[in-house]
Amino acid sequence: MAKADLVTAITQLTAERDLPVEVVIKAVEEALESTYKRQYGQVPEVRVELDTETGEFRVYAEKKVVIDVKDEATEVSLKEAQSLPGHPGLGEVVEVEVTPPNFGRIAAQTAKQTILQRIQEAERDLIYDEFANREGEILNGIIERVEPRGIIVNLGKAEALLPPPEQVPRERYRIGQRVKVYLVKVDRGIRTPQLIVSRSHRGLVRRLFEVEVPEIFNGIVELKAIAREPGSRTKVAVSARQQGVDAVGACVGLRGVRIQNVVNELNGEKIDVVSWDDNPERFVANALQPAQVIDVDIFPEERRAVVVVPDGQLSLAIGKEGQNARLAAKLTGWRVDIKKQSDVEAQREREQLQDMAANTEASAAQDLLEDEEEPVTMAELLDVMPVDVMDEG
Repeated sequence: MAKADLVTAITQLTAERDLPVEVVIKAVEEALESTYKRQYGQVPEVRVELDTETGEFRVYAEKKVVIDVKDEATEVSLKEAQSLPGHPGLGEVVEVEVTPPNFGRIAAQTAKQTILQRIQEAERDLIYDEFANREGEILNGIIERVEPRGIIVNLGKAEALLPPPEQVPRERYRIGQRVKVYLVKVDRGIRTPQLIVSRSHRGLVRRLFEVEVPEIFNGIVELKAIAREPGSRTKVAVSARQQGVDAVGACVGLRGVRIQNVVNELNGEKIDVVSWDDNPERFVANALQPAQVIDVDIFPEERRAVVVVPDGQLSLAIGKEGQNARLAAKLTGWRVDIKKQSDVEAQREREQLQDMAANTEASAAQDLLEDEEEPVTMAELLDVMPVDVMDEG
């Protein structure tokens, strides 16, 4: 690699990989330092200075000023030192140029791979630093290719992996498709940083609502809980932090525009927005929407809620394959048992009849007991008393 070629390569790498010039130059200088030490022995301190305009570079080594030079690698004579800037004196340590005549050709050839490696390391560090603090954010990407380990999404400066567990079963991905993804994790990796993204994470729903609903982004409305079955249905519980604000209405938007934008981004996934409530009975009832709820009984010890719904609302409350009840349980943190009104009323009637029967039996037993224990009259008492007792009287 000629001097001009070296400068051209640095310029191209800087432009193509969007790296700061200083980072590339530092990588090149460090690579040339290690090359010099390999070629000309281990010098304690050596510095390479590169001129990026001409491609020329000079090597400087630290040497101690002495009268009698015994080790040319670490010492310089006082007479030679007097010609250096500052005219250093005896015992001082100075930088002396030690560039070999043929170092340009040798160094450029042997340092080529080292330079590329150092630049790759610098690029890796820049990518990691850029994305490490962005975990939990939404990123825009383009599907680049499909591999056995997952789908590769091009994020511009880096590639991310969308593994099968983070994909939505009902979604179909095609090369060139633009997608919004949720950044789950960033690992530094060995060669390049490993970015893991998701389309199924419930955090994606949260971030989409923050984008579409200014009240959530500004903190006026708080998104308290999310329960999601990716690609099918999601329930979101919201609460207003300011009095007079309709939290559900803010999320739905005028004519449903806001929530429809979220639904479109999730490819038609249904979304129920319900009011969060610190009262468990009301919160469970809200979570079962769109079904109507008649009554909710809470059993804290079992972390269970028994819900009564009209007969015609039972299938709606349970949902297809139990989905509505399952999501309500995830959203509230309570195990939800749903019963229809007629069954509850029939149960209550049976219990009332049992109570009445029990009361009737108890009353009859009491009457029988009272009949068996009638009071003894004085005449009856005299009939059973001994004769001698009666005579003494």
